[in-house]
Amino acid sequence: MTLLKLEISVILIFTVLLSVSGQNKSEVNLLIRGDDIGSSHSSNVACIESYKNGIMRSVELMVPGPWFPEAVRLLNENQGLDVGVHLVVTSEWNDIKWRPLTCCPSLVDKDGYFYPMIWQRPDFPKGTALRDAPWKIDEIEKEFRAQIEMAKRHVPRVSHMDCHMGCESCAPEIALLVERLAKEYKMYINLPEKGFKYAELWDKKDSTANQRIKAAVNTLKSLKPGSYIFIDHPGMDTPEMRAVWHKGYENVAADRDAVTKVFTSKEVIDEIKSSGIRLVSYKNFSGN
Repeated sequence: MTLLKLEISVILIFTVLLSVSGQNKSEVNLLIRGDDIGSSHSSNVACIESYKNGIMRSVELMVPGPWFPEAVRLLNENQGLDVGVHLVVTSEWNDIKWRPLTCCPSLVDKDGYFYPMIWQRPDFPKGTALRDAPWKIDEIEKEFRAQIEMAKRHVPRVSHMDCHMGCESCAPEIALLVERLAKEYKMYINLPEKGFKYAELWDKKDSTANQRIKAAVNTLKSLKPGSYIFIDHPGMDTPEMRAVWHKGYENVAADRDAVTKVFTSKEVIDEIKSSGIRLVSYKNFSGN
């Protein structure tokens, strides 16, 4: 084989490897994920808006959420939006609650609602955290399976699963259960294993939409080649969402409305295009 032919062969092999991995080391891959579709009408509308007219490519579906039926309809009308099952064992808000799909006494409070928090917060009443409840792993598995199977029945394209409020952090056996179920249902996609790093598009001090848009544009300009994921909760500043709150987080509507404004910002979209950033979803990295 001549030197020229050898060089051509090496280039072809390298190109094939890149196409298989779906990732070029000189590229910036960015996965924008929106959480909690199904939790409210405002969240549903904002999540779809963030996909149709914005940069969000994956969304997490809360099956026990009160607005799940509407979320299902909207997701099935927008087939290009990647969907994950957002496994739920908490109900955090003060004035709106949700219950499990199954009978699981160890996972609910005296009124039959999920506990508000995973870990006990010092500013919350005692007995409001799942971690301190007498939870049973078999009941968690039964509830998770019910949520996964209901999601798959209504939105067959669900590609992955994760945990609302990081509920897998409650105990190692819960984390192992989530991993086992993800593999069993062929929805195991571990982004850190695929080289993804968690990114922050703006700082906590950036409270307004304009501040966050400016910060996001600057962050996007500074991204080095690699793969990044950013997670937040699209919402809308509506009367419905203004009624959603808990102690320590009272400005939910304004905060989540600002997320939607960033996700649909022309400045942000233009910067992604001009920087050649590739918007991806979990589905891009699924072997299913």
